[in-house]
Amino acid sequence: MRAMLRSHRADLRTRTYGNADLNPPAGPYEVVPVTATDGARLRVHSYGPADGDVIVLVHGWTCCLEYWNPQINAFAGEYRVVAYDQRGHGESELGTAPLTTDRLADDLSAVLAAALQPGQRAVLVGHSLGGMTIQAWAGRYPEQVEQRALAVLMTNTAPGNLIAETTVVPLFNRGLLRLPFVVGLLGLSARLVFPPIAPVQWLFRRQIMSLDSVGDIADFGMNIVRSCPARVRGKFGTLLSYLDVGRGAVNLTVPTSLVAGSADDMTPVVHTDRIADMLREAGSLDGYLVLPTGHLGNVEAYREFNGELARVAKSAFGIPAQAVGL
Repeated sequence: MRAMLRSHRADLRTRTYGNADLNPPAGPYEVVPVTATDGARLRVHSYGPADGDVIVLVHGWTCCLEYWNPQINAFAGEYRVVAYDQRGHGESELGTAPLTTDRLADDLSAVLAAALQPGQRAVLVGHSLGGMTIQAWAGRYPEQVEQRALAVLMTNTAPGNLIAETTVVPLFNRGLLRLPFVVGLLGLSARLVFPPIAPVQWLFRRQIMSLDSVGDIADFGMNIVRSCPARVRGKFGTLLSYLDVGRGAVNLTVPTSLVAGSADDMTPVVHTDRIADMLREAGSLDGYLVLPTGHLGNVEAYREFNGELARVAKSAFGIPAQAVGL
């Protein structure tokens, strides 16, 4: 099984699609050495000009840095794009410390310290667990927010209460009933595998993406998720079952934008609404976009997502949106 996973992860770095926007970045990259506070080594890559303004990408549960190919390909020509594997995912070590959101916040802090020059600030982008990591980081290190970030963009994410408000289980997908916690815990913590067979692919599209996601987009999304070891998927699923980053979003005092998916059953729009309320309280809500996607919004509708990220980046780095026709 481990050999198969290594082979599959290696395949992610070479697999090509008819849709070239999903392909591995063609340009060179720098490996940024990062060791977490518990000694775990994190895989961190930097693409684009070494002296460019920086965008940092933080992926979600069961993904890896290749998940961001559509964004790396779009932005690494103009910006320095930094992406990393969350611990246990991709080629990053799981480590020996207890798995908590504080630990993920520490990891992000370590990546920023290694990737940014003294005084440099970045645009932080988080998907799902990546957005939760950013909120946890802001809650744990509020002083770092304005030291390290110019702006934030989070997509398909939540502050907590994931099981109670999920609509991923058909019986509960109209929001009329709440999924019992123990059922959600067992489901999220299960060491699931995703064999590449038609019924599983259809179910993945139906429950995780949307049935409008087909062809290369659907294949890309499932290939990314399949790269995660079942043991890691289960451990992080348990973390997500109990996850509560509280009011960390209130500490995101830099311009912060949100993207939600109208068909996202994993993190329904209600979660994004809750984060938006906290950002309004902080006076930092910069944008709120709902795309017609499931949970993998920045892949399923990557052109629209990239348009929003371009707006955020241009504004953060001091280039008026009108100058680039946005």
